[in-house]
Amino acid sequence: MSNVKLAVIYYSSTGTNHQLATWAKEAGEAAGAEVRLAKIKETAPAEAIASNPLWQKHTDATRDVEEATPDLLDWADAIIFSVPTRYGHVPGQFQQFLDTTGGLWGQGKLVNKVVSAMSSAQNPHGGQEATVLAVYTSMFHWGAIVAAPGYTDPVLFAAGGNPYGTTVTVDQDGNMVESVEPAVRHQAKRTVDIASRIKG
Repeated sequence: MSNVKLAVIYYSSTGTNHQLATWAKEAGEAAGAEVRLAKIKETAPAEAIASNPLWQKHTDATRDVEEATPDLLDWADAIIFSVPTRYGHVPGQFQQFLDTTGGLWGQGKLVNKVVSAMSSAQNPHGGQEATVLAVYTSMFHWGAIVAAPGYTDPVLFAAGGNPYGTTVTVDQDGNMVESVEPAVRHQAKRTVDIASRIKG
């Protein structure tokens, strides 16, 4: 698996999806992949960020994290996305990033990328599954290969048993409710494994 290039791309306002992405990065590296962690550019106004202390704290703490670009997608063999749900869909910041990929798509450079997705929300049924599936809808247009975790390891059940991608509930204080780290690591390892098979 050492020849696989994995991009772990996330959007996070208060830190949950940054943590999921960090676990995925670590697991990808442990599986032998070359991994780059990148954040989606923040487009919310400064006053909106400042109105939420957790959002401001996370923004300040991750100021030096690489920002995702279409060039990163071109570089990668495999991509793991981690984004929170917004009304059962992806955040506007993430959609804006997807909208910059038309050039790569038009050149066929996103075909056969191996992709997987994760999400979070404040309620157990707050739209996480719909958000993961919304990410995959765009991936089908790319011609990418979706590497969902399915039910391929018992650790998925401790995380809530989502076969589409790891999802987590976050309480009002920003704490994860379910124990999802093992599921995230399994999903990342599986993504790298599938990418290694595709890449040959």
